[in-house]
Amino acid sequence: MAAESEQHFPSSLPSVARHSSRSRSNSTGDGPMMQIETPYSSFSPAQKTLLAFAASVSAMFSGLSSFVYYPAVTALARSLHVSIESINLTITAYLVVSGLAPSILGDMADHMGRRPISLLALALYFNANLGLALQNNYIALVVLRCLQSAGASSTIALAYGIITDVSTPAERGSYMAILMGLTNAAPSLGPVIGGVLAEKLSWHWIFWLLTIFSGLHLLALLFYLPETSRKLVGDGSMPAARLINRSLFAILVPHQSTSGRPANPPLPFVFPNPLRCLDTLFQKDTVIVLAVGGLQYTIFGCLAASLSTQMIHLYSLNYLTAGLMYLPSGIGGILSAYCSGKLIDHDYRLTARQHGFPTSRSSDTPPGFPFEKARLRSVFPLLAVSAVATGGYGWALEARTSIAVPIVMQFLTGSSQVAIFTVCGSLIADLNPERIATVQASYNLVRCALSAAGVAALQAIIDRVGAGWCFTIYAVIGLLSVPLFMVLRQWGSRWRAHRTAHVEMHGREEVDEKQDGRPKGKSV
Repeated sequence: MAAESEQHFPSSLPSVARHSSRSRSNSTGDGPMMQIETPYSSFSPAQKTLLAFAASVSAMFSGLSSFVYYPAVTALARSLHVSIESINLTITAYLVVSGLAPSILGDMADHMGRRPISLLALALYFNANLGLALQNNYIALVVLRCLQSAGASSTIALAYGIITDVSTPAERGSYMAILMGLTNAAPSLGPVIGGVLAEKLSWHWIFWLLTIFSGLHLLALLFYLPETSRKLVGDGSMPAARLINRSLFAILVPHQSTSGRPANPPLPFVFPNPLRCLDTLFQKDTVIVLAVGGLQYTIFGCLAASLSTQMIHLYSLNYLTAGLMYLPSGIGGILSAYCSGKLIDHDYRLTARQHGFPTSRSSDTPPGFPFEKARLRSVFPLLAVSAVATGGYGWALEARTSIAVPIVMQFLTGSSQVAIFTVCGSLIADLNPERIATVQASYNLVRCALSAAGVAALQAIIDRVGAGWCFTIYAVIGLLSVPLFMVLRQWGSRWRAHRTAHVEMHGREEVDEKQDGRPKGKSV
């Protein structure tokens, strides 16, 4: 177990208390001073896996809530006596809020801690689902869907934050793979679950299922989720200053600290600023990753949006069978998430050996490591597979081939794009480890904006030029990622070093001004 009580999981997961990742001196009195490299995190590998899984389950609600809703659109319109267009407005409202809410809660998580904001987001989501299950009014549907989106969409940024807090770059790919696997399983499972419930029971049961699932998960987090923010608990062995940052299990079953380290003083309250996430758009290396991830997510969304309607129109499938067509992409995404996580960690170790850096999985990466070369080492074949399969899917629909062909293309696009998402997520965490939740909020904003534009234009392009040329256009847009990533590989390390030096220089100036008693900007 971690050294301090609030970092404990159930006692079946023991661990040894450790200090931070910085090297510390040790002297025996009769020998020379030795530098002991201490681990980056006090959490054991099993605990890290549990944390990544718990955070990923929370993040899965975002996609699940969106896709499970689609099969019930017609049933909702009939039940509430409104048009299909009116129900579609609830989908638009959901997407708008999902692009904005993480910029607020993500910023709060970087200052107040991961645990309280995770509980806030899940509590908001749980109550919205409960209201949706009980209501029979269109206005209530719109309002509660917005609240549902506010809680669910923020969990992705929080999950990235938790994983970055406890994992080193050398091992981060494997933990990111858990997140990518679960979040990308939701778009394939959601339509199937929603279709079965809407057809066999009632659309109310879609929200009752989400209420039960989220309620149980919220209780588990309330009892066992520790605080992981390194600003508050360091490597995890330091006690959290506020009770809200401690798990109920740690409060009810206290353990004696073995680290002997005092708690960090609580950080002053910082009013959430949703515009703070826009700062990352002025970082050249980060904005390239955001752009590539946004482009690939747009293609991913367009493929998903077209699949059901095209299958029903071209192959005369019913709603439930059309929902099953999402499974190949989801299965490909789950398999790809696992494999790409292992590949990313392998590329990290290989790059470290080539450039003379240590390959330890337990210690933080020394300054100057070429993250851009490590993370992007294997991404270009993935971009090629994604582009070819996207174009192939469109021309398979255009030619009305056997239904097996577009299904295979969906499997290939799902597997390649999820691997690209894993690369982008890992690289964003490497470039912005101190404010990962805020940066993920910016990433979410870019993805939602680009995806909304791409999906809005989808049907108009298909009607104008046909499915073949439509998805060829989207494939070419996806290939714009290649020159962007080539630029990042070449210049990214230099940009990052310049930004780090700039931040350190301003930090030293602020310290000097405080010591001299001079107000900032005044000269002596």
